This record gives sequence, structure tokens and C-alpha cells, in this order.
Amino acid sequence: MIPSQKLQLHMMGAFAEFELALIRKRQADGIAKARQKGVYKGGKRRIDRERVTALRDEGLGPSAISERMGVSRMSVHRRLNARASD
Repeated sequence: MIPSQKLQLHMMGAFAEFELALIRKRQADGIAKARQKGVYKGGKRRIDRERVTALRDEGLGPSAISERMGVSRMSVHRRLNARASD
């Protein structure tokens, strides 16, 4: 690769990084405005955290909990790990 090609490639990469940073900034600003208006509240909770804890306290394992609740085992594991660190 000749030096001018390398320079052009690096410049294109720098502009792409800059544009991505601008997009992320605009997105964050839009989310902040929406939150102030009460419009943006994030996604719905897909798992009842208290129920996971209750089922675990009853002696059920993560696989059984996930089958009963209709969620993935990973979701159950994440909740149980969050509970352990609380």
C-alpha cells in the first residue's frame, strides 16, 4: 500500500469514528429530552424479580424457574446473581 492510500484510509476511518460519535451524542440528547418529558422509560421488565427469588427460596433450580416463568435460564441466572450481590 502506498503512503497516499494509507493516508486516505486513515482519514476515512477518522471521519467514520467522528460521525459515529455525533450520532451517539444526538441519540443520548434525544433520550435525555424524552426522559424529561416522561416519554422514554426504557423497555418493559420481562421477568418478575420477586417471583424468581421466591421460587429459588422454595428450592427450585434455575432451569425449573425458567420453565415455570417462560423466560430463559440466562435471565434467571442474571437475577439470582444480582440478588447475591445486593
